[in-house]
Amino acid sequence: MKKCSLIFLLFVFSLCLNAQTDILHQLNSNFETGNLASWRFVEVSSNNPAKSAALISTNAHSGQYAAKVSWATNPVYPEIIGSSHVIPRYYFGTNDCLNEGADRLLAMGLKVIKIWYYNGAETPNIMYPWNSTWPTNIYSLVQGLSVPHFSTLFNKPFKTFVLNVASMVNPTNPYYWKDNITPAQLAQEEQEFYLFAKALLTNFQGTGKTFVLQHHEGDWHLRGHTDATLDPDPAAISRMIQWLNARQRGVTKARNELQAQNVQVYHAAEINLVVKSMQDGKPNMVNKVLPFTNLDLVSYSCYDACLSAAVGDNQLLFDALKFIKLNMPDNSFFGNNNVYIGEYGAPENQYSATQISAIMSNTVNAGVAEGCPFIIYWQLYDNELVNPSTTLPVTNNSDVRGFWLIRPDGSQSAHYNYLYSLCN
Repeated sequence: MKKCSLIFLLFVFSLCLNAQTDILHQLNSNFETGNLASWRFVEVSSNNPAKSAALISTNAHSGQYAAKVSWATNPVYPEIIGSSHVIPRYYFGTNDCLNEGADRLLAMGLKVIKIWYYNGAETPNIMYPWNSTWPTNIYSLVQGLSVPHFSTLFNKPFKTFVLNVASMVNPTNPYYWKDNITPAQLAQEEQEFYLFAKALLTNFQGTGKTFVLQHHEGDWHLRGHTDATLDPDPAAISRMIQWLNARQRGVTKARNELQAQNVQVYHAAEINLVVKSMQDGKPNMVNKVLPFTNLDLVSYSCYDACLSAAVGDNQLLFDALKFIKLNMPDNSFFGNNNVYIGEYGAPENQYSATQISAIMSNTVNAGVAEGCPFIIYWQLYDNELVNPSTTLPVTNNSDVRGFWLIRPDGSQSAHYNYLYSLCN
């Protein structure tokens, strides 16, 4: 009798193991094919042999989804944390403002910088005007690499350069695809990103540098405005998917062709409306675009989640990052850790010091905990004027909203000191 009972228990245990394996396989299949509605469990990332697979319940914050979970072990902060540097409303010294600001970030110990390259009407002479001479006869992304201000920057000892960049398909409107995109334009998008990625891989082979090519806050451009209460046009969603996949094909083609060593070029989208999709199912890039792409990375401009820490909700950003991972297909480079925080911050002149500290530290903690490869602050010098008619360059701290590491009067913000302490 005891022997029969033991055999029966072993048989039942075997069935349970097989059933659990089948569930995991089905979850993986649903994730990869975009059948996200069937997810009700979480697969714990096992890229690291020290990690194991498990099933855990859906996230309690929304009750509607689950996501892949990851851990960050021994983060190298200088290679993760960075800052944007663009359209500064003030400057210091006599060097061109792009490289003057870059040197400030290097002095902080940061090895990640986010800048604007050639991006439609947002040309370098507009985005970096101070003490600078920019040629006007640049007709390709590759040609821009020879511009002295950019060549100087790219030879500085940063580990990662994140570039907001667009093709020259429409020189004044890189988001032309919202209204229409043709097969010829898709082919040109692919070719321009192929040539640009190829040039970066060739020029910087052996340097250990990484270049991430992205666009800015795509949920706004998907709509053509900044009213988040209005849903995007489904036809525009379809065209955005085509546009992003064309850019990605160009980058992938260059990587596969060159097999360059000790240099990386990746392509990313940037999303900025996640919480409403996560909580209410609203259509945005995160749930209507990302699942139908094969991108290397996705950047999250995370104001819709990170600012909640000012009122004590530290969990919302963690949940948003998990939700993005659920919707973002994995890839061979980053696994499910292919989501980075591409923009975070809070205007110091509009929040208390306690609130600022809560927002900033919680964002960094969430990014590290969720395995984000980059966490990028907005920004070095503030770009947002309180009064648009203020004479430039500004000299008073009150003339801008307070998105800064260094203020107009030259003083350093508390977040400057926080990031410095992490990176040194």
